[in-house]
Amino acid sequence: MSRTESTDKAPPADPPAAAPGDEAIAAARKEAADAYDRYLRAVADLENFRRRSVREKEELRLFAASRVLEDLLPVLDNLSLAVAAARQPRASLDALTGGVEMVGQQLKTALVAHGLKEINPVGQPFDPHQHEALSHEASATVPVEHVVSVVRNGYSLNGRLLRPAAVVVSNGPASK
Repeated sequence: MSRTESTDKAPPADPPAAAPGDEAIAAARKEAADAYDRYLRAVADLENFRRRSVREKEELRLFAASRVLEDLLPVLDNLSLAVAAARQPRASLDALTGGVEMVGQQLKTALVAHGLKEINPVGQPFDPHQHEALSHEASATVPVEHVVSVVRNGYSLNGRLLRPAAVVVSNGPASK
């Protein structure tokens, strides 16, 4: 056996040293995994928000009128009392009329508290955005294209027209 040939095997070499790019790749993979995790959480949060918004919108739609209705319940109670009073023998028509007028005022007050505004434009210029002209009438006292009388009051809710006022419009003094 020659000296170069040895029965002893050479000790195993050290494991190959990590390439300089391996640490960067591992860091990039970790960063990508973290970003994907944040993405999944954001998508889940968005879906939960969407579901909650739909549920809250539906609840709002179902119960939006509850405050108005709570304010109208006393009006219904007073109307029931008025009907009961009218059915009494010897019911006074004057007292009944006064009671019904008070209930009407109570109803108007409740509706005004919720943003309803009455449109009664007698003497004002005709506005096609707020009024519906039913006819024209000669008038010596009311200027041309102004409202002479209101046939049916109009109403707006928080500035939005619900129903135009039905009016009679002046076309000036009668021609002879």
